[in-house]
Amino acid sequence: MPVQAKSRPSSSASRLELPPPVTTADRIVLEIRKFLAAGIFFNAEAAEKAGLGLTDMQMLHMLQLYGPSTPSLLAKWTGLSSGGVTVALDRLEKGGYVRRAPNPEDRRSLLITLVPQRLRKIAAMYEGVERETRRMLATLPQSDQEAVVRFFEAMREVRREGGR
Repeated sequence: MPVQAKSRPSSSASRLELPPPVTTADRIVLEIRKFLAAGIFFNAEAAEKAGLGLTDMQMLHMLQLYGPSTPSLLAKWTGLSSGGVTVALDRLEKGGYVRRAPNPEDRRSLLITLVPQRLRKIAAMYEGVERETRRMLATLPQSDQEAVVRFFEAMREVRREGGR
């Protein structure tokens, strides 16, 4: 009977494997990565169902979260180039999801606003996720909920300051 050689992971493969979590911080980082990966796939599926690209869907989320915005603010928040933002806004405007209007605070720029009636179908796709998130949060003591808020606010600041 021939003896099979044990396969060894290549050095590049072993660098790609995640070490097992040791500390609570390790576990949190790992769970955040899992959560983000699942969220990206959920958003991609929702975008596909709505007939949008993932970038377009995320642009709608940014406008919903932060309100009417200029293209330059959208570029800053998303990390897209000004050209990338323009192309995405062109698609969203053509689809009836956003409107461009003169910015009342700066005549040289535009203000991008959502078209609420057009977002109903998309909002319905997220209702279950939001309901389940709220149900899970309700199981945490208020102090833990406040810690979660502080953590995500701090993480958003790190990303805003270039810690992408």
